[in-house]
Amino acid sequence: MAEEFPKKITDFVKEHHVITVATDNNGQPWCFNAFYAFDENNQSFIITSHDDTRHIQEVLTNKRIAGSIVLETEIVGKVQGLQFSGEMSLCENDDEKRAKKVYNKRFPLTTLAPKILWEIKIFEAKYTDNTLGFGKKLLWSKNS
Repeated sequence: MAEEFPKKITDFVKEHHVITVATDNNGQPWCFNAFYAFDENNQSFIITSHDDTRHIQEVLTNKRIAGSIVLETEIVGKVQGLQFSGEMSLCENDDEKRAKKVYNKRFPLTTLAPKILWEIKIFEAKYTDNTLGFGKKLLWSKNS
């Protein structure tokens, strides 16, 4: 298991629920938004999406993604955001069981709804938090 995220990053991620993710298909980038549940133990995001979407079709050929979570504000001193890169893959077998627990805990109303779960494993992250000082950044890497 990788070193845990700094607490500031984990706290920020847990305060939000929408993620923006970019995929790439032969140099043609595409972004999508999704509700997410954060798996603290694995530094990963769990999302649900249908197989017929453009982003899933692209992930099936290229798992590498980049993404962000941001706090919308016009006040520069309150700017906060996470940028990351990693890989996205279908949750299967034991990973699917774990992912369902994480996702259903975050979104209990979806417990009975059929869903296809995907996991975004984070390899590198940069968190900007101007509340800690203008331009203050925290860096994290799976290999650190």
